[in-house]
Amino acid sequence: MDSSLLIDDAVSVAPKPNLKRPCCSIFPDSSRILSSKSNPNPLDALLESFLELSDSSAVALDLSLDRILESRHYDSDQNDVIDRALRLGSALTEAANRSARRRASVHNAFVWALPLDLTIKVFSMLDTQSVCHAAATCSFFHKCAADPLCYSNIDLTTVVPKINNMVVSTMIQRAGKDLRSLKLGVVPCPDAASLGSSQPLVYSMRNSSDTSGFSWNDKKSRQGKESFILSRSCLAPLIADGGALGSLLRRLHLYNIDRMDNTAFGAAVSACPSLLDLEIVGLHVELRQTLESVSRSCPLIERLYFESSKTGRDDSLKLPTCNDLVTNCPSLSSLSLRGFKLHDIKVRTLVKGFRKLKYVDFSTSYSITGDFLRNLGGNAGANLLEVLILRDCMHLREAEVSRLLSAMLAGRFVYLKHIDISNREGLASDNDWSCRSFTPSFMSLGELLDERPNLCVLADFPTEGSFVEEPMTSSGVNSESDSLTSSHTSDDPLVFTSSSESSYNSDQSHPIHEESSDEVDYL
Repeated sequence: MDSSLLIDDAVSVAPKPNLKRPCCSIFPDSSRILSSKSNPNPLDALLESFLELSDSSAVALDLSLDRILESRHYDSDQNDVIDRALRLGSALTEAANRSARRRASVHNAFVWALPLDLTIKVFSMLDTQSVCHAAATCSFFHKCAADPLCYSNIDLTTVVPKINNMVVSTMIQRAGKDLRSLKLGVVPCPDAASLGSSQPLVYSMRNSSDTSGFSWNDKKSRQGKESFILSRSCLAPLIADGGALGSLLRRLHLYNIDRMDNTAFGAAVSACPSLLDLEIVGLHVELRQTLESVSRSCPLIERLYFESSKTGRDDSLKLPTCNDLVTNCPSLSSLSLRGFKLHDIKVRTLVKGFRKLKYVDFSTSYSITGDFLRNLGGNAGANLLEVLILRDCMHLREAEVSRLLSAMLAGRFVYLKHIDISNREGLASDNDWSCRSFTPSFMSLGELLDERPNLCVLADFPTEGSFVEEPMTSSGVNSESDSLTSSHTSDDPLVFTSSSESSYNSDQSHPIHEESSDEVDYL
């Protein structure tokens, strides 16, 4: 037979290839076989076979485990099998979670629109807590949040104690030499530091309770070594390595750090020669030693805010300290010393000496009468003053306020646009400070407001006899009435009487009140 015919018959008899998807076979999938051959790890094959089990195999797994347990004759062996099964299940769950996180991280990095450098820039604009939350979402964000730039402005202030020294140290170490701003402590009223606010920021942790209803005394026994409390060494990282981490710090805000003392604070400030903004609230440090530390170490400072933890009892400030501060810190433009026992001669030295001073706040200062403002507002000093806050100064005299308004009407304090003379105990009379004026009237105020329509005067006084002295708590915090902004129109001005205005332009009558002997000798 012809061979060509045999070939044609064979081709015609051979079956045509099946173009449809083949049916499921009892044999393992070829891709799985190839994978097993390419990676002969027996654990991978075992795990892959285990993962092939369907969800409906739970009953079969139970029965299989029971049979294995029955094959063990001793209770100890059976317990060992159960323990190994639990550990294996836990390990498998953790491995699956890690794999899911890795896949999510790759997905986030792929779909995230911004490159690494721009993401770091965005993170650097967030507050510290938000950066930490973002870092916990995926490894890509964690990598971005590890950049020191994200911690250049550290804000660890809280409403209740939540931060300890270890957290502060970790954040400062992350920032490294990029650290520019550091805020620590407990701020009970975050919005209270606004312009003209009378709300104190002083806070006592031992008398506090947070939103969970647990008092600080209850928490203290449970927290132990991980106590959420900042101690005197919380600023130690700024001093480490010769003060390298604090050398470029520009802003330092400390609130109600109960255990901070003069020595620890002075050491921290000495490591911050570039400091521009210093805010201190509720620390147990003396005014004199604090200003001496600032005078020695912070020649560039522009803003100083210091609120006493013991209102009216700190009388430590001396005139030499005031003069040194004026000489060594000529750039100061904002000065707030709240709650101290300040005499007019000391205040005058500060206000007159700082030529760039624009903002002054001596609220709740015990001994200020207003004499320090005499003959100021021109070439003698304070000519750039824009804000003057003398709220709740117990000895502030009605006559001195009247002289101030008359001096402004005469052309002094041309930049002054905000005055707060509110007092919950009224203004003191000229002869007897115990005689209070609850409805003062200044004849020059109406005319002054006509000339300066942009001037804001806060003069909030209680009704005579309505103020009741409340017992002072350990925190020194008393509730205060809200500020009343007077609506100044020519038809409805605040009308007051002015007295002895001629003495306002004379330094001859400027008194020295109860100065200590060393201050008198210095003068």
